[in-house]
Amino acid sequence: MELLAFLIDFILHVDKHLQAFVSDHGTWVYALLFVIIFVETGVVVMPFLPGDSLLFVVGAMCGIGLMDYASSVALLWGAAVLGNQSNYTIGRFIGPRVFQWEQSRFFNRRAFDQAHAFYEKYGGFTIIAARFMPFLRTFAPFVAGVAQMTRSKFSLFDVVGGDLWVGGIVTAGFFFGNIPWVQQHLDKIIWAMILVPGLIVIFGAVKGRLREGSA
Repeated sequence: MELLAFLIDFILHVDKHLQAFVSDHGTWVYALLFVIIFVETGVVVMPFLPGDSLLFVVGAMCGIGLMDYASSVALLWGAAVLGNQSNYTIGRFIGPRVFQWEQSRFFNRRAFDQAHAFYEKYGGFTIIAARFMPFLRTFAPFVAGVAQMTRSKFSLFDVVGGDLWVGGIVTAGFFFGNIPWVQQHLDKIIWAMILVPGLIVIFGAVKGRLREGSA
């Protein structure tokens, strides 16, 4: 329970935690961020780690000179791309056996099914779109591996998605993260970055089930 409480507090107050880490450990923050983004995108059982909010806060910290913008974007892009490659490789190795897995504390069956349905409908575009959707972001490359998408095709979508996700959100944080109104409502913005994409995914899944039921 203590670990869960810490994770929730870290996600909702990631700005304060990162600033404290920079004050205490300096450039080691880059190693910490690399690990968080790599694990969130590269390990299929870790979809709950912060992604969008973390990138936004990193951009804001770059905006006030606590971190270097170019180094942050390059490092986090590398972590995101390599994380997806790792997840894709795991999916290819496991293959169709994953469809026999049940919901457990280490495997979110519902999130996997949603990602698979999204992949079946939109194909490779899923790899790009899922970058901006919590949970789907973790499962999309895994599903692509299970579906045996070719490495070259997957890598193209992986690189483009990484560019848009990391570059876009870090840059948004750089320009807007230190506006007083944004700072005052950062906790609400973080909640919105978590909940809005999730609600879009849920709405799409429910809509798809209704269509299947009426067919």
